[in-house]
Amino acid sequence: MLQTIEFVDALRSTSNDHLGIDSRDLGIVLHVMHNHVGGRLTTMSSLAAASGLSYGTAFRTIEGLIAEGILVRRPRTTTGRSFSLHPSSELLRRWQIFAGHTRRLIEQASGDGARTQGKPVADIAAVIPPPTVLESKLALPRGLRLLVHADPTFMAMNTLKRQFEMILGVPIQSKALSIDRLRAEIVQNGQRPGSAYDIIACDLPWFGDMVQRGRLRPLDDLIAQSDMDISDFLPDAMASARRRDAQYGIPLLSTAELLVYRTDLLEAAGLAPPRTAAETLAVAKAMHAPERGRFGIAWNGGRGTALGHTFMVTMAAHGQPIVNLERVADGFRPEDMTEAHLRPMFDSDAAHAAADYLQSLLSVSPPGILSMTWYDRARAYASGNTALAYAHTLLVNLFERDASSPAYGKTGYLPQPTGLTGRPISPLGGYALAIPSNIAPDRVAPAWAALAALTSASAAKLFMTNGSLASPRFSVNRDPEVQAMSPVIGIVDTIARQGVLRAWPRPPVPGISALITIAGEELHDMLSGRKSRAEALNSAQNRAETVMRGLDPV
Repeated sequence: MLQTIEFVDALRSTSNDHLGIDSRDLGIVLHVMHNHVGGRLTTMSSLAAASGLSYGTAFRTIEGLIAEGILVRRPRTTTGRSFSLHPSSELLRRWQIFAGHTRRLIEQASGDGARTQGKPVADIAAVIPPPTVLESKLALPRGLRLLVHADPTFMAMNTLKRQFEMILGVPIQSKALSIDRLRAEIVQNGQRPGSAYDIIACDLPWFGDMVQRGRLRPLDDLIAQSDMDISDFLPDAMASARRRDAQYGIPLLSTAELLVYRTDLLEAAGLAPPRTAAETLAVAKAMHAPERGRFGIAWNGGRGTALGHTFMVTMAAHGQPIVNLERVADGFRPEDMTEAHLRPMFDSDAAHAAADYLQSLLSVSPPGILSMTWYDRARAYASGNTALAYAHTLLVNLFERDASSPAYGKTGYLPQPTGLTGRPISPLGGYALAIPSNIAPDRVAPAWAALAALTSASAAKLFMTNGSLASPRFSVNRDPEVQAMSPVIGIVDTIARQGVLRAWPRPPVPGISALITIAGEELHDMLSGRKSRAEALNSAQNRAETVMRGLDPV
């Protein structure tokens, strides 16, 4: 009984200290917060009814909380006679701190407080609060129209659809497509007289092509008029969505292509984690045990885009991007400044070494490797079928958040195994949100407001807590609650700050999509035995040069 008394007293004190509201008003605040998190609208009458106070007292109390900046009132109609009530950004900030201290009290009361003792209060203050509603509803007749990719971050966005509809004040219509279908739809949309979408999700390497074809609207004027903190984004993620010093996209998710390995299996075999291509092949051979249903390594071997990406990033790990980019002190400039920088490099030493490496991996890969794509390889590793895998951090939730996976809690992460140069590198992947160039002029401002809200730090954290493990923001990756979700978040943040996570292995240059397809077709012919290495790379070089010569002037 004494413990309960002390807990309730401490909770009351925490409420007074961190929420800064009268205990009588707590019912009102709880109801508004509950609706906000659940994506439900709160009206004056519904809030008064839920407060437990008489109507007159409740109305006066609510008006007082609005005056204090605890609640915000947003018009529901153009007349302003009808409105909804929402927590203010200040209340959300206070609530986040209050929630952190409350969880600590619960852990201490339940006997689990040892792990929270001595934790700096600053850690709680660094926690990013949930997103607040926009001050006014977006002026978007028929709602917000999105074209996105079918992956965990965008699926999290769909799960949170009701909440974002409340935040933006309009219905959201979202079309989610696979990577190849998404690109085709963006191209088709650019040929329409008027865009069918307000915001599109664009894979980072596509920006060179999309900008050169005039399919995207520059965002610099909109950024300049906003309070968006560009410095909070990973620099290479921003650079991937930029061309000729103009910004065309804002990163929504950023992933790293890493090598994952089973720490328990390698330790039991007395093997060190592999850091080079030769070491990776050796470890994969040692782990390869088909008779026990376990294979060495999983990777993208599927014909076309999947294998094309694999070859492109493997070339980068051997020290050469797929085109002749300009060398700089820390690698390569991720943009073509002259026609010479668009020369394909399938005839380089790195291309030959990368092809030989992939050929060698065939003998230690699972059956069906030449049809394997991104999800398949992550699933193979998560199910225990392989001891190693190339994996995007976008999909590590398959084993990081599934306690039934043999790899759960037993996974190590490394940058790409290096080849000829010995310099560690992790290719940057991900998507940025962009506004189509053929959008109706009166929809530009509200589309930008929606884009800014969807790429905010608070929204990024919301995606992380609902299935995604890929944020492009430093502040989100360093949020204590986010870091506690998975060790991979801290790892990606570290390699980004160390300059290992780079954009140039997947350069956003014109023609890149065609080069990826060519690589994926020619190398597939090589790996399936239809062509020799020399034939495949020579054909890839000739086809790629034809494509690049046919590009419009840079």
